Amino acid sequence: MTRARVFCLLAIALLLQVPSLAAAASAKVIDANVDAALARFSSEVEGAKGYLDSAKGVLVLPKVIKAGLIIAGEFGEGALRVDGKTVDYYNTTAASFGLQAGGQEKSIYVLFMTEDALQKFRDSAGWEAGVDGAITLVNTGAAGAIDTTKAKSPILGFVTTNAGLMADISLAGSKYTKINPKAE
Repeated sequence: MTRARVFCLLAIALLLQVPSLAAAASAKVIDANVDAALARFSSEVEGAKGYLDSAKGVLVLPKVIKAGLIIAGEFGEGALRVDGKTVDYYNTTAASFGLQAGGQEKSIYVLFMTEDALQKFRDSAGWEAGVDGAITLVNTGAAGAIDTTKAKSPILGFVTTNAGLMADISLAGSKYTKINPKAE
């Protein structure tokens, strides 16, 4: 086996272990992070409050970390809110391969605009974006407001960083799995 092939196999094995290597946050910490992320989202993204109010459920993953060199892994934890209350906790994982180096932190907001979309998500054992449901990513238009032409989909996604709402990003392949964090 060539060194490159061995390196790739070792890197993939390591990335598959990222979720188990990460220290799971407590429910209290996750809820506090979700509260802060929702407040930031509502105040920084024009029109966000209206979308949040219309959603049947909102999955918030406030600190999703992506890091890698050619092969990258992504991990984050968050909460599903229905009527403003946490009903379940989830993590997200994803892996990618390509020309990439470094790390990034982002917040992901998945808004379930219909009861059917929300129920299918909650009933799944491990929901994968692009396979179990399509997330329509919403970004900003030329004037800085949310692009409302995409707002009619049953599942909407928003991704933010410290710089604001992100454009030209995909959530396809991201897997969302229910977790049971410690109560603390």
